[in-house]
Amino acid sequence: MAAIGWIGLGHMGSPMAAHLVGAGHDVAGFDVDPRMAEHAASAGVRLMTDAAAAARDADVVFTSLPRSEHSRRVLIGDDGHPGVFDVVRRGALVLDTSTVDVETSRACHDAAEARGIRFVDSPVSGGIAGAHAGTLTFMLGGDEQATSEAAALVQPMAGHVFVVGGPTAGVAAKLANNLMLFISLQASSEGARLAEALGLDPQVFHDLATVSSGDSWPLRTWYPVPGVVETSPANRNFDATFTTRLAEKDLSYALAAGDAAGLDLAAGRLAMERFARLIDEGYGDKDCSLVVKYVGRDGCTPGFDPSAG
Repeated sequence: MAAIGWIGLGHMGSPMAAHLVGAGHDVAGFDVDPRMAEHAASAGVRLMTDAAAAARDADVVFTSLPRSEHSRRVLIGDDGHPGVFDVVRRGALVLDTSTVDVETSRACHDAAEARGIRFVDSPVSGGIAGAHAGTLTFMLGGDEQATSEAAALVQPMAGHVFVVGGPTAGVAAKLANNLMLFISLQASSEGARLAEALGLDPQVFHDLATVSSGDSWPLRTWYPVPGVVETSPANRNFDATFTTRLAEKDLSYALAAGDAAGLDLAAGRLAMERFARLIDEGYGDKDCSLVVKYVGRDGCTPGFDPSAG
């Protein structure tokens, strides 16, 4: 079994690290939020005083962090503060499960290679529910030997593992996938509200659509009408399973990649505008499926009470 360092024990990282503990690995972890760290400790993660301490003696280091700048700071370091690449032993394997922009992923690959460290960009799909269930989809990018080893290591956390290609290929796959996710979310929102307006029973329409050409992951998982899908945030006043702020971040990275490639991602820009509106209205920490409220011209939607917080 491997000695594993885990940095970032949030809503995703904590259950993911717990699966590795359950598989028999020794996991030393760190998070800047003591409450999240204590939750991971209850699952068997040994808590360390800082990121360097979690990484220093590890064979493998995982990071699960919110944004590109956090991955750069933790892995590469800044302002004279060492990063993981400065303290981990040569030859160690480092996997960043965060969703970052392509430029950050490339910088991490380059910095790791310069220090004799093997790095794999390893973003995941499946959300908090998938992290708890151990059914995440991993998208791995890096050299052949590193991604092969990484694919074996992530099995306790995964439902599907794809070695996508060389450096940054995992992040590229995640950004393209999330672009499709958020466009599909807009379609599910509009279809759900149109079906309601035309007098259709929400459950009947949902069940019909999931076996028809309108099917999608957000339709099956985030259907934005209360009482239809158990996992829908609409059942809980749109409390977040995936915050609008994180959705806006991921989509901004995808749109930047599209701009760099000379592409016109028009539907993605529409989705971005809706997320930006939610954030401007103070709903950045609500679930991203709250974009359904913009389908109604009055800005209201079933299942959402703004006064309830």
